[in-house]
Amino acid sequence: MSETIDWNDFIKVDMRIGRIVDVRDFPEARKPAYILTVDFGPLGIRKTSAQITNYAKEGLLSRDVVAVFNFPPKQIGPLMSEILVLGGVEKDGTVRLLKPDPDCELGSRVA
Repeated sequence: MSETIDWNDFIKVDMRIGRIVDVRDFPEARKPAYILTVDFGPLGIRKTSAQITNYAKEGLLSRDVVAVFNFPPKQIGPLMSEILVLGGVEKDGTVRLLKPDPDCELGSRVA
C-alpha cells in the first residue's frame, strides 16, 4: 500500500485523455516496447515508449488512453519520451491500459 497524499499532491499530476494515432516497433528498447504517437486534441501530439507488447499494434491504433502529461521528457534510446500512458499492472507484470469514457474530449484533464 502507498503512503497517503492530499489533494494538492494529486492535482500536481496532470493526466489527460489522448488517442493513439501511430504505433511502431521500438527495437532499440531494452525490453520489448512500442513507440506510441498520441493525439491530445488542442494540446497537440506527443510520443512515448510503452512496454505494452501484449497488445497487437492494430488494436492500439485509434484507442483512447489516459496519460500523465507533465513529466519531464525522458530520453529512451533514440526516442525522447514526452508522456506516460497509464495502465493497471497485474501480478505477472502485464499492463492493461486504462480506458476513458468514449465521449471524453481529447485533451480533457482527468480529475
